[in-house]
Amino acid sequence: MRTLALVLSAFPIAAADFRPLFNGRNLDGWVMTGPGRFVVEDGLMKTTGGMGLLYYSKEKLSNCTLRVVFKTTGQRANSGVVIRLPEPPSDPWYGVHNGYEVQIDAAGDDWHSTGAIYSLSKVTSRQQKPTGEWNTMEIEIRDKVTRISLNGVLINEFTEGQPVPERKQWYEPIRGPRAPAGYIGLQNHDAASTVYFKEVSVQR
Repeated sequence: MRTLALVLSAFPIAAADFRPLFNGRNLDGWVMTGPGRFVVEDGLMKTTGGMGLLYYSKEKLSNCTLRVVFKTTGQRANSGVVIRLPEPPSDPWYGVHNGYEVQIDAAGDDWHSTGAIYSLSKVTSRQQKPTGEWNTMEIEIRDKVTRISLNGVLINEFTEGQPVPERKQWYEPIRGPRAPAGYIGLQNHDAASTVYFKEVSVQR
């Protein structure tokens, strides 16, 4: 038995593969709400138009890691990854107030920049690459805990119930607990912001 244990320790078990939610060809499984939209160009999802939310309708996710690979086209390009949506969103603001928006915005302050849970949990460092370069964001959803890494660096950890800033603006998320399992989505923020996504995948 000891010999077997030594042999197994020499060959670490590989982590489970990430399963793609975006197939690189079309938006099969994804549903859009709001006036903005996403299009697929050269195997990439691209934001266009006004405010909107594109959500993955085939399943709710929990106790998993979500990986999103994106690049921006300008310093103020704005988008987000929405998690823990309890129901299919009926409008583009549903995700802000009923889930958590993990911000994509290099120009925001620590509470509103890439990797922040919008206005609820700030980043501990800035890790977004320059405009035009690909970034890898991993969002770990574990019961009441959400951990966010950007380009291999843990920059945010939030636990349900921890203190959060007072809500000051109508567009900031309503405070309160979120669902342990939910739909995920991508935000299309405004007509002036163009963000590309080449991978959206999940690891249980």
